[in-house]
This record gives sequence, structure tokens and C-alpha cells, in this order.
Amino acid sequence: MKMWGGRFEKEPEDGFFSFTSSLGFDVRLYSYDIKCTGAWVVALAHAGVLTADEEMAVTRALEQVKEEIEAGSFELFPTDEDIHTAIERRVEEITGASGGKIRTGRSRNDQVATDTRLFVMDHCQDVAALIRTLQKTILEKARETSDLPVPGHTHLQQAQPVLLAHLLLAFVFMLERDVKRLQSVREGADSMPLGSGAMAGTTIPVDREELAFLCGFSRPSQNSADAVSDRDFVCEMLFTLSLLMVHLSRLAEQIILWCSAEFGLAELDDAWATGSSLMPQKKNPDGPELVRGKTGRVMGSLVSILTVLKALPLTYNRDLQEDKEPLFDAVDTVIGCLKLLEGTVSTMKFNREKADELLSCSFITATDLADFLVEKGMEFPRAHEVVGKLVSFCIKEGRTVDELSLPELTTFSELFDENAYGWMSVEASLDRRGSLGGTSPGAVSQQISNAERMVSGSEGPL
Repeated sequence: MKMWGGRFEKEPEDGFFSFTSSLGFDVRLYSYDIKCTGAWVVALAHAGVLTADEEMAVTRALEQVKEEIEAGSFELFPTDEDIHTAIERRVEEITGASGGKIRTGRSRNDQVATDTRLFVMDHCQDVAALIRTLQKTILEKARETSDLPVPGHTHLQQAQPVLLAHLLLAFVFMLERDVKRLQSVREGADSMPLGSGAMAGTTIPVDREELAFLCGFSRPSQNSADAVSDRDFVCEMLFTLSLLMVHLSRLAEQIILWCSAEFGLAELDDAWATGSSLMPQKKNPDGPELVRGKTGRVMGSLVSILTVLKALPLTYNRDLQEDKEPLFDAVDTVIGCLKLLEGTVSTMKFNREKADELLSCSFITATDLADFLVEKGMEFPRAHEVVGKLVSFCIKEGRTVDELSLPELTTFSELFDENAYGWMSVEASLDRRGSLGGTSPGAVSQQISNAERMVSGSEGPL
């Protein structure tokens, strides 16, 4: 059964039919198609198109189709162009002529737009829930390391001491923005196209407000031409997933660096790492590396659909069939990456001895020495220059600043005194950064509390 063909004198070439078919990938929309078809059946009954008996028969047939698909007994035929055709064909097989009435007043154009919006709305929830799980796992690691100082970096060069928990919390707050964007995407997708027909609206007097409620939307679309051709919500979903992957790739890269011998701050659990086929000593962070690599794949999905939509004329065009594979692939990829990183982070161990070692062999508290001079009355530009010369001297001498005697310190500035040595300790450096959002133990403790409330502050993720 085809949904068209009356004006054609030839059947489509097999190769052409295969090329245009979307059944291979849009079959995963079956539950949404059954849901909106069921709602449409109710609307048709209310409009007098279906009798009460026909409504009941078709509704039961739809339930049977869903059971068959989920049991794996549903048979797909080569002539089924898409999942909508397959479901309608099977309903008609079960119910006879009454099943053929379900196409009355609607088009695959408004049908697929409705199904895809429902898919996006559901998967905004699914992805957000996984983000919440990852956030909670990172928070647990932050609590475990809230007393562990490590070198902080800018330009990948040691910069200032921070608590490891402070760095971990950065990802918690980063991911929170992704949750908020998913909420926005879901709200944008929450507009029901069903009842828009092919592009000009339906002739059937259906109550679209009621139809929206039955389908799970809060409102119906307001313009039929826009409704069947709008894929902004797909672009917004793909952008949000792309930016989420950027954040996950940053977390992945941080894990890769921390697990390297050069950093040595962390070690992956054996269950979340791989080895080398040649070098027996290796433990490779393949999971985070794949997250890093798959980021480009999700970004590519966004570029793909943006290109499809560029200069596309109103209203529906078959080009729009190309929205689903990038969308489905991006969603699947992100879900896999979130699960991978949650397992990786939850089992990762941090090396406190290595953290102490890294902090002890650098000029990581040089800024604090400049702050000491400012405290004594020197303007900061001059203090910056003095400490810069002091660091240069120590590098040439192969010494650290705290190895210099007080007379040696005073050759750079007479404002240095015995108290300067106290300013050079990592602990003192951390304690002085107690501003809101800073890295002092008190500030980090407050961030952890705020993050815990933020992550668990509602019943659901959206």
C-alpha cells in the first residue's frame, strides 16, 4: 500500500524507491506516530468522521501494532516508505476500511513534524537526566578532594594553586547551563503541528487545542505553512547537544591530562581504560579520547541540518527527511558519551602525593608575593615587575623563592620582611581567595552546597 500513485502510470524503480525511503531510520519514531495517530482518531471521532465503533476498533488496532513492533513480530515491507505508511497499512489490515479513514484530513508532513517534536521533547528529558547523574558524580569527587590543592593552569602553564574540587566544580556549573538550554529546547519544540495538513491546514473541524493535549503538547502551532516546514527545534537541539559535547570534550581532555605521566594526578580504573597491542605498560584513556573525537561528529550533525534548511522554500520539501539521521545519531552519541564519562569519573582515583610534588617545584605563589608588596603599599604594576625579576633570578640560580634568605629578598625590594615567607605557602594562597566563587576552602565548601541544591533542587531534570 502506497499513500499516493493514482495519477501515475508506472511504479517507481526499485532503486529510486529505496533511495527515497526513510523506513530504515524513522522506524524509531513508531511510538510517537502511534500516539499522535491515536489522538487524531479521537479528533476524527469528535468531528463525526469515525463512528464510535470505528474509533474503538482503530484504537485497539493501534495498540496491537505497538505490541507487535515491541515484540519484534511486526513485518515491514519494501513498499512501506516510512513508519507512518507501515503503521497505517497494518491498521487497515486489522480493521479493514475503517482503518483507511485515519488519513482523513492529515498529511505525512504534519504527522512527521509532530512525531519529531515529540522525540526531541522526550530526549531533552533523557539527556538532562544523564547530565544530572554526571553532575552528581562529579560533585561526589569534589567532596572527596575538597582539601586537596593542585596546580591551576592558564595557557596549560602552572598558574596559581587551587583546590582540585574547585576545578571539578567548574564542570558541574558548566553542565548546568546545558540543562537550562535543554529546557529551552523542549519549550521551543512544545508546539503541535498536527492538523496543519500538507501545508494549508485541515478541512476537518478538529479541536486542535484538545488534540495538542492528547498528543502531549501544551499548545498547537499557529501557522500551518510554518508548522510543516519548521525544523528550528532540531537545529536548537543539535546546537545544544554540540555545546554539551564541547563541555564533555573539555572534561575528557582534563581527565586525559590528569592521567598522563607528566601530570600524574589521576588514574583510571582498569574497567574504564584500555591497553596497547604493542606496549605492555600502557593504560590508555580511550574512553575520554573517543568523547573528544565524537564531539566533531555531533557538530557535523548541526552543520548538516543547517545546510539542509539554508534557502529552503516554503513549505514542506523532501530535503527535510534529512533531519532525522543527524538528530538520531547526535542524541545517541551524546547519551553514550554521558554514560561513559559518568563511569570513568566515578571510578577515577586521585594521587595526593603527586599533587604535593607538583606544587613544590614551581613559582605557583608568585602572584601572592606581588600581593604582599601591594599590601605594603607598592602599586601593582611595580610589584609585578619586582616579582618577575625575582623569579627570573631564581630560575637562573636553580633555586625556589622560599630558598632565598631575607637579605637576598630585600635586594629586590626593601618592603620584603619575614612575613613574606608566610604569603608564599599554598595554604595561605588558597585562604586569601575566599571571595564568592573563589578557591579557598570556605568558598569551595559554599560552592559544593550551592551545586548540591542546584542539581537536586527539583523532582525532575527539566
